[in-house]
Amino acid sequence: MPEGDTVLQAARRLHAALAGRVLIRAELRVPRLATADLRGRAVREVVPRGKHLLARIEGGLTLHSHLRMDGAWRVHAAGERPRGGPAHQIRAILGNAEATAVGYRLPVLDLLRTEREARVVGHLGPDLLGPDWDPAEALARLLADPARPVGTALLDQRNLAGVGNVFMAELCFLARVTPWLPVGEVADPAALIAEAKRLLEANRDRLDRTTTAPGLDRRQRLHVYGRAGRPCPACGTPVRVAGETHGERGRERPVYWCPSCQRGPARSGGTTPGK
Repeated sequence: MPEGDTVLQAARRLHAALAGRVLIRAELRVPRLATADLRGRAVREVVPRGKHLLARIEGGLTLHSHLRMDGAWRVHAAGERPRGGPAHQIRAILGNAEATAVGYRLPVLDLLRTEREARVVGHLGPDLLGPDWDPAEALARLLADPARPVGTALLDQRNLAGVGNVFMAELCFLARVTPWLPVGEVADPAALIAEAKRLLEANRDRLDRTTTAPGLDRRQRLHVYGRAGRPCPACGTPVRVAGETHGERGRERPVYWCPSCQRGPARSGGTTPGK
């Protein structure tokens, strides 16, 4: 599931493969961009901004993509067969003499003037893994609506950019609050933000995301996320899960929590598999 750490890693791979090289193949397979021709232009750099990817291209252009839940960029050697999914899921191909980057299932793909990037990322809060990180600004944004559930506030990229559903669940567990506790009732919201920074920094170079301790078995790398029905690592109570509809395209996301360790309201209908 793409979050700030995953997107940063994707940007690094794309930058290594494309930056400083001239495009000899460029296909944007969305109707409104089908006639755009980027061949002959060099890619200047590929940078992340929260969960967004910005490929800046010679001539003042930026190819903007967002992975959301299912999108992915795959990089392979020039001439190698793409291996990230069926051809009908390909939305973008950027290739040079050495490498080819293929974007699959990209729900967001825009081509805009670099000077207008703020139109697509200007609303974002401070980036937890970016050069603009400002904990005081992130704290002010997070607490702007004290009655808002802390989980929702953490997921709102306008507050701080980079937290997704996995980190949200883990952060709430570490703070010992349920995701539905009003953010204004969190005992130490500054510590919550500092923990978010620590977790994303710790995972920026890891292939296997972990919020517990490095080197553990895959099933033990997260405290509550994906552990519905399994014992809480702190108290042994079965972890619960509830479905919650997210505003972005109305998609339902699973929300995990420990009913014993985490204080605050719980989502009605939350279940423990097998019960």
